[in-house]
Amino acid sequence: MNLNAKPFNLSSSDITWVNNTLSNMTEDEKIGQLFCMIAYHSDEEYIKNLAQNIKPGGLMCRPMPLKETVETVNLLQKSSKVPMLIAANLESGGNGAVTEATKIGSPLQVAATDDIKMADKLGAACGEVGAAAGINWTFAPIVDLDLNFRNPITNTRTFGSDTNRVRDMGVAYVEAVQGKGVAATAKHFPGDGVDERDHHLVTSVNDLPHDEWDKTFGEVYRASIDAGVMSVMIGHISLPDYEKKMNPGIKDADIMPASLSKQVVTGLLREQLGFNGLIVTDATTMAGMTISMPRAKAVPWTIACGCDMFLFTKNMDEDIAFMHEGVKSGILTTERLDEAVTRILAMKAALGLHKNSLQKDIKTAAAVVNSTLHKNLAKECADKAITLVKEEAGVLPITPDKYKRVLFYGIEAKQGFAYSVKVGVAADFKQRLINEGFDVDEFDQDEQLEGWLRPVSEIVGKYDLIVYLANMATKSNQTVVRIEWELPMGKNVPIYMESVPTIFISVENPYHLLDVPRVKTFINTYSSTDEVLTSLIEKLTGKAPFTGKSPVDAFCGRWDARL
Repeated sequence: MNLNAKPFNLSSSDITWVNNTLSNMTEDEKIGQLFCMIAYHSDEEYIKNLAQNIKPGGLMCRPMPLKETVETVNLLQKSSKVPMLIAANLESGGNGAVTEATKIGSPLQVAATDDIKMADKLGAACGEVGAAAGINWTFAPIVDLDLNFRNPITNTRTFGSDTNRVRDMGVAYVEAVQGKGVAATAKHFPGDGVDERDHHLVTSVNDLPHDEWDKTFGEVYRASIDAGVMSVMIGHISLPDYEKKMNPGIKDADIMPASLSKQVVTGLLREQLGFNGLIVTDATTMAGMTISMPRAKAVPWTIACGCDMFLFTKNMDEDIAFMHEGVKSGILTTERLDEAVTRILAMKAALGLHKNSLQKDIKTAAAVVNSTLHKNLAKECADKAITLVKEEAGVLPITPDKYKRVLFYGIEAKQGFAYSVKVGVAADFKQRLINEGFDVDEFDQDEQLEGWLRPVSEIVGKYDLIVYLANMATKSNQTVVRIEWELPMGKNVPIYMESVPTIFISVENPYHLLDVPRVKTFINTYSSTDEVLTSLIEKLTGKAPFTGKSPVDAFCGRWDARL
């Protein structure tokens, strides 16, 4: 390890603090440092127990109100012998840590602006909110390549499918967020977005040939490493072609997820790509990690393979015991343990946690969280990103004079979403159409039987325009997101396009053309925030132009989707 080199760039006094802190730790304290736990709330008893008894190296905060976030951070740091890394998923804005903070835009929305500066602004906004609230580590940027439209995780959480765009926007985010004093994390190495399966549920596979991987994912990670990214997150994703290159003769059954592969973590990331920072696993509660190895072995094996931190626990007491037993049995050597803890302490030193006040003021943080600049940035991102994927000549713009009578179809999941996607967008958008002066009827979803379905004459001739809005997002543990049409026989499927002008809008998933290929006017917005809906109405009504460029193949490779 070279701690005075990139990405930590420690001074001699910083290195002295790292070495002295390590040398004064017991084995129990070193093992505690390996763990990054989780908090969903500011329960004082839970927080104090973690900080004083478990003594983890870090903790991830799920989004909480600002007051609760700051109280949690302050209590953790006050109660900890060694300052803690406090992480959050600042992927789309400060809302990844603080519920009141502004969502600037999903990474795919940022990519659709086709403006590298927007990724820089996203990173800066995330860093400002994080630093103000006491978050010193973000599990972003996601630098996966969305190469498979069926992948349930990448989708709008990526900067798209183009290697150059993902590389450049990833670097812009890294430099901006770290410029605000928050460590960035490039994830999910060796790269999600190739397989259509979810590594929360199964070990997924990046099956690119090694030379193609070098030109795509490898290129992206090299750029982030060169830019000084402080940490990399390892996915529960196998990389079989590279495994076979590095270990000829390996049996297929012995090919592990990256989180359990010394060849991928140490051989490829650490040695071949030259990454000198901190390596953290993805959530170890994910099935993709443990279906291929007993958990008692997998827990210490992740660190033995080259990971430095262990994210979350399935059962806290049991996993900590597994780690202890791994050291005792020799799965995890004391040398590897010390190396991992050294990198953890080095990142803390690089962030200045050992010499700066870690107590945050709620009023000061509130001024940042409620920043007008961030709200304006969200508006700018929405304006630049909304994409007119295809258009029927003469349909746009829409005005009450042109299309007074509108039939509206809202397609929305029946439950909440992951990653801060809100429910009720369809009703909100319908009201916005009414506010513009349109007479809007909503399609009657009451069950009907074949033979008594609504006659064509109740649609054609009665309505001037049909508008669909789909608010369906991919999320962990939901392996497929497809439109589920109403019975019988998909009574709400778009079937009147040849008779009534029809517009289909997707606010959260760029790939719905797969299910409505012959819709002639199709729009992607990539997020469903208020700023997006406001901008969408402006563009539909001709008050602002569509300028977004699709960062992925919205046609899903289908010829009929281009009709």
